[in-house]
Amino acid sequence: MNIHEYQAKQVLKKYGVPVLPGGIAYTPEEAQKVAEGLPQGVYVVKSQIHAGGRGKGTFKEASGGGKGGVRVVKSVADVKENAKQMLGNTLVTIQTGPAGKTVKRIYIEAGCNISRELYLSMLVDRGSSRVTIMASTEGGVNIEDVAHDSPEKIILQTIDPATGIQGFHCRKIAFALGLKDNQIKSATKLLTSLYSAFLATDASMLEINPLVVTADGDVLPLDAKMNFDSNALYRHPDILELRDEDEEDPMELEASKHDLNYIKLDGSIGCMVNGAGLAMATMDIIKLKGGSPANFLDVGGGATRERVTKAFKIILSDANVEGILVNIFGGIMRCDVIAEGVVAAAREVSLNVPLVVRLEGTNVELGKKIMRESGLPIISADNLADAAEKVVKAVKEAA
Repeated sequence: MNIHEYQAKQVLKKYGVPVLPGGIAYTPEEAQKVAEGLPQGVYVVKSQIHAGGRGKGTFKEASGGGKGGVRVVKSVADVKENAKQMLGNTLVTIQTGPAGKTVKRIYIEAGCNISRELYLSMLVDRGSSRVTIMASTEGGVNIEDVAHDSPEKIILQTIDPATGIQGFHCRKIAFALGLKDNQIKSATKLLTSLYSAFLATDASMLEINPLVVTADGDVLPLDAKMNFDSNALYRHPDILELRDEDEEDPMELEASKHDLNYIKLDGSIGCMVNGAGLAMATMDIIKLKGGSPANFLDVGGGATRERVTKAFKIILSDANVEGILVNIFGGIMRCDVIAEGVVAAAREVSLNVPLVVRLEGTNVELGKKIMRESGLPIISADNLADAAEKVVKAVKEAA
């Protein structure tokens, strides 16, 4: 689960992380009021959407001012004017895609005298099974670009869960970033607090870009992005309350309500599979056979007929879907349950795209019998390669 920048800073502040004063606003008038309560001089007006690259983004509408989604201004009047330009308009960034996202709230933050911009993140490294700190002297730019162009500028430090973060970890990172004197002390305190917040909230990723060194030698998070392990949210009702459903894809949101693992993609062939690994393999073979998957959808091992029916409807609600491939290996999940769900959903929504089904495993013959006797134009496949070839061919013929 992702949260907004201002929410991430509120979470981090609880664990002793120093953040600049600021406030959230939903109207230009609220933005003006927030700015009036901040130290005078420089203000930063930030669009709050679940996407990176806001500063370099552009607004679709002319009323958005054509500037980026993060702006530095020098008066309360400018704060209000820029808030007026941003709110309600669509911001397009490298991460939103051409559709962009509507800005419904903005964060007004006090400015600071920046001496240097750095990069810092914490994530769960599956390779080492430890929390890993990633840092770089190249702040304010995409870390992917740094990794590609200057990999030697990326610093990695894994943390042993038995000891937690130690002073020598912090000093090693600080020295590598070129920090000196009181800056090292400030960075050590910051890293320790960030690590505590990361563990305590069951975060899966924490990114600060940029991490800044001020003219006074303080090390502060100028931005903050956090996401959390969805499987651990039951332990954090306070964090779950921060979920902004307006920022989520409607189909992905609907799928989550039915415990379906669904991710929308850009292709034309809808997929319904049981098991994440099998779902990935299914998408790969669709590409291999010349098609393009429209989604990742794992119905899980113990789905009911109702969940399968809902999954099928979600796939068909995507206007880009021109064909569907159902690929089920029945272990815990019985093939007859899948067949009943597919048939029920196809009848309810008046199926009008090619449907290819490959079933194997528990009750497979019963499942095939249910589909044969349904009277629906379901194309049966013998194996995964056969299924992918048939759905790609059917989509091309129907075009």
